[in-house]
Amino acid sequence: MIDHTHDAAASSWVEGTDDHEDFPVQNLPLGVFSHGHGTRRIGSAIGDYVVDLEGLADAGLLPNALRPALAEPTLNALFALDGATRRALRHALFALLTDPARQGAVAPWLSPTQGVELHLPFAIGDYSDFYVGIHHATNIGKLFRPDNPLLPNYKHVPIGYHGRASSIRVSGAPVIRPKGQIKAPDADQPTYAPCRRLDYELELGIWIAGDHAIAETIPIADAWDRIAGISLLNDWSARDIQAWEYQPLGPFLSKSFLTTISPWVVTAEALAPFRVAQPARPAGDPAPLPHLWDVQDQAQGALSIALSVTLASTAMRESGMAALELSRGTAQEAMYWTAGQIVTHHASNGCDLHTGDLLGTGTLSGPASGSEGSLMEISHGGQQPIHLPTGEQRCFLEDGDELTLHARAMREGYRAIGFGPCRGVVRQAR
Repeated sequence: MIDHTHDAAASSWVEGTDDHEDFPVQNLPLGVFSHGHGTRRIGSAIGDYVVDLEGLADAGLLPNALRPALAEPTLNALFALDGATRRALRHALFALLTDPARQGAVAPWLSPTQGVELHLPFAIGDYSDFYVGIHHATNIGKLFRPDNPLLPNYKHVPIGYHGRASSIRVSGAPVIRPKGQIKAPDADQPTYAPCRRLDYELELGIWIAGDHAIAETIPIADAWDRIAGISLLNDWSARDIQAWEYQPLGPFLSKSFLTTISPWVVTAEALAPFRVAQPARPAGDPAPLPHLWDVQDQAQGALSIALSVTLASTAMRESGMAALELSRGTAQEAMYWTAGQIVTHHASNGCDLHTGDLLGTGTLSGPASGSEGSLMEISHGGQQPIHLPTGEQRCFLEDGDELTLHARAMREGYRAIGFGPCRGVVRQAR
């Protein structure tokens, strides 16, 4: 629902907001923050500031019906409310931040982002990771099955697996190199050792709003009503552990050690202008089954989001060098299945989804060289190292490396909005 809050000409009185790369007033993402070790509070990012929504509600500046949900330490209660109530919050906040006459009332509830701590936005009940990036699936498949990279089911069903929610952390949390069983190709037996082929995966995280009972399904036409918003997601991967364990049941310890998300939830309402047509399936591809097909979802189910990844080694940071861009692509090109199809498929067997559940898209790689979403692809399985400006080389991540995901939703005629960084620094195994 595109409305006045998406007007590219809208301006905020908050200093520096109109030129902010990620958080202009057209965005208003939601998250959870605290001052030091104080109470966690719900806030919204506006430029380089966080506005305290609980404080605004207590001051009578937001709809009274929102006060109980905004007093919670997570977003779960807020996104359990209906979409109309959440839009009312967006409209009220937009009005406060664009009307100079309200500056005196709102300014006491603004804090510089650098002075607060950001936390996981939801209490996450469950996490599932999908595999809808067709170019990533093809690139990885070619490494192991050059003549048949995609398995027969890929174009019929959104592939996914049930992941581990307890090890999801917010951007900035350290990436402790995991240990696990590793079997070298020429070895007779596996060994238990620190991972040597640590990788990242560039993904989007889809947050669920609302609940439904077990055995109920979600019609594809209603799927976006269940999407609270989107964050960046890095599903760190231990490729050498994965190679040994993933058959016959798939990844386990190679993924469960850590998943990192960006702290701000860019809401479904903010993303409305950036929902665009899903790319047409290539000639000869099977049509989705009827429960996964909706004309409107195909017309507005893809996301016009630019994605990029940067790496900075310890030596680069100590020398003051800028991070090296590893790749750049778009979500629209990368995703073979839409966010709506992901949600509908997840519930199609009667699985109940609840507010705060998190669904990863899987690695989002583009079709061209330079748009890959993992080092496994960039280095061709470790055969072609990347050259850093310090003279260092990388096939996979080394201790001290800082890896950052970036994303901006962009479309002609609208103000671009960003997601904020999703960052992690690799530390040695314990």
